[in-house]
Amino acid sequence: MIEISLRHRLGAFTLDAEFRAGPGITALFGPSGAGKTSIVNAIAGLVHPCEGRIVVDGCVLLDTENGIDIPAHQRRIACVFQDARLFPHMNVKANLLFGWRRAQTRASEGEITRIITMLGLEHLLARKPARLSGGEKSRVGLGRALLSSPTLLLLDEPLAALDDARKSEILPYLERLRDEVPMLYVSHSVDEVLRLSNDVVLLRDGHVTGTGSVFQFASGEIGDAATGGVIDARVTAHRDDGLSELSFDGGMLIVSRVNRTIGSALRVRIRAEDVMLAREEPRAISANNVLPAEILDVRETSAAQADIILRCGAAHFTARITRASLARLGLAPGQKVFAIVKSVTIDPQI
Repeated sequence: MIEISLRHRLGAFTLDAEFRAGPGITALFGPSGAGKTSIVNAIAGLVHPCEGRIVVDGCVLLDTENGIDIPAHQRRIACVFQDARLFPHMNVKANLLFGWRRAQTRASEGEITRIITMLGLEHLLARKPARLSGGEKSRVGLGRALLSSPTLLLLDEPLAALDDARKSEILPYLERLRDEVPMLYVSHSVDEVLRLSNDVVLLRDGHVTGTGSVFQFASGEIGDAATGGVIDARVTAHRDDGLSELSFDGGMLIVSRVNRTIGSALRVRIRAEDVMLAREEPRAISANNVLPAEILDVRETSAAQADIILRCGAAHFTARITRASLARLGLAPGQKVFAIVKSVTIDPQI
């Protein structure tokens, strides 16, 4: 568990933020100037806030009231920035072991091999950074951070300097790291937050404006960036007709065949525009996915549109319909409906 309470003034900017974060990836999300990097720097010990308390895994790193301020090099926190900041005169192996040599608790040889393999770096160990692609440099930076045996990993927009192709290359590796070590992930990319995070902390003008799960963020229950929804699912069957069945807490989704083994977990994304609603269960339609759901909230977002927040089992997602349809169907919170999901997005993995 990570506990953060910070108050600090930087020129005309005032940071006053308090939140908690659990296992997995917690995204710090907000526009430029919201205070995301200031929080990361304070946690890392690179900035000393006027007032605050930082606790990571039960260890108090900062408590200004009681005069506690653990030096940055003793905090067992690793940072990964936009620029991987590799040492140009060292090869990949030497860069990876730089953090390991300075770690308070050194990983075993077996653990070093496991991390190198997990990040797909085996064939790069003898190369210098100048001979690496942007995505490869990012993976080496991640490996170096992990081999320092941190209790917390801070990622400050690590993909911002990469083009779309390199982002697509590195995202699956970040997904693999979700269970390795708790992470705070700074981003202003909705797509990255939806794909990677477990929880989201919303920031604006130095203040926390909302906290919740990524599922609440995607459905629009927190913040104002409703996109539809994300659902954690599991592959349960591959059918002879070229389709796969995915189970989730709320039912089953039938999708085009996915290249995943039976039992493997994946994250499904649903666009709000790809969800239709019916008051009665539809019959004889082409859509494969008709899910019983309950309306949690109705939000009239513009003169023409409305967002309908739905609960399907434990999963929450949003349907975006016209206000004319809203009035015609007489939709209201608490009603039972059927959600017709026209299509889903499944992120590629390696």
